[in-house]
Amino acid sequence: MNTFAERFSVSGSAAEIRRAKEVIGEDDDFTGVMWGSAGGFGNLSKGVPTFSVPSVPDPTDFLRLHTDDHADPSCKIKIKHGTTTLAFRFQGGVIVAVDSRATAGSYVASGTVKKVIEINPYLLGTMAGGAADCQYWETYLGIECRLHELRNRERISVAAASKYLSNLVYSYKGMGLSMGTMICGWDKTGPAIFYVDSDGTRLKGDLFSVGSGSTFAYGVLDQGYRWDLTDEEAQELGRRSIYAAGHRDAFSGNTINLYHVKQDGWKFIGNYDVSEMHYNGPGGTGGYGYGVRVEGRTSANPAS
Repeated sequence: MNTFAERFSVSGSAAEIRRAKEVIGEDDDFTGVMWGSAGGFGNLSKGVPTFSVPSVPDPTDFLRLHTDDHADPSCKIKIKHGTTTLAFRFQGGVIVAVDSRATAGSYVASGTVKKVIEINPYLLGTMAGGAADCQYWETYLGIECRLHELRNRERISVAAASKYLSNLVYSYKGMGLSMGTMICGWDKTGPAIFYVDSDGTRLKGDLFSVGSGSTFAYGVLDQGYRWDLTDEEAQELGRRSIYAAGHRDAFSGNTINLYHVKQDGWKFIGNYDVSEMHYNGPGGTGGYGYGVRVEGRTSANPAS
């Protein structure tokens, strides 16, 4: 009975596969490729990936009506975004710092998300928006960067990598992608950062922060940023900025992941718990919290 129902169904995965076979004209079983086998990236072997879209006259209008869109507050599905990511360049390279909390509305879905995507040994990407979109497209970007190296016998520049990603996601504009990323790295021009989002926006700059906690992070970054920071000062600035967002923003927090991109490639500096930073600091020499900083300085808060 189930086989009979699948054979004549007009919706569901079986119907999608049947229609695709009719269009392509193939009789082979290609379900593994269609649904992304091989660790989730099997369909990349067929070239530029494509998505199934609703069978309506205008898929873009349909998706805009039913999913999160700033122009239509009455949309049916409101996607809750929340994160804090930042990157800034200075004389010693690029500092990339992110939190590790994933949320679905007010529900904390995970506290151990890796929001820095290691594109290649010299390029890093950050995740903000939809985790699936960022992971998929930045992993695909890594494949294209490697192909560029094989074709041209030189490493791809940060500008070219960011431009490729911008062009790629722009072709899906209005179809529900949610992505705000920073492409960071070191090439022949030195350290570089580009902001790229799912609308195709691409901006070059010295300092960016993306996510719901970015206003808190910017407050710390704007106060402490300068070009001639030492490596230790820059790493401390990145840690403090993410801590400020994790402490104040409900959609950011758990832990801080810190990376440093230098001329010889990126290096993972460490993972730091936000609560530990609040009370004890990175080396146990003094926490970032307000109470720790004023302890013993007033009669209302005497030293322990």
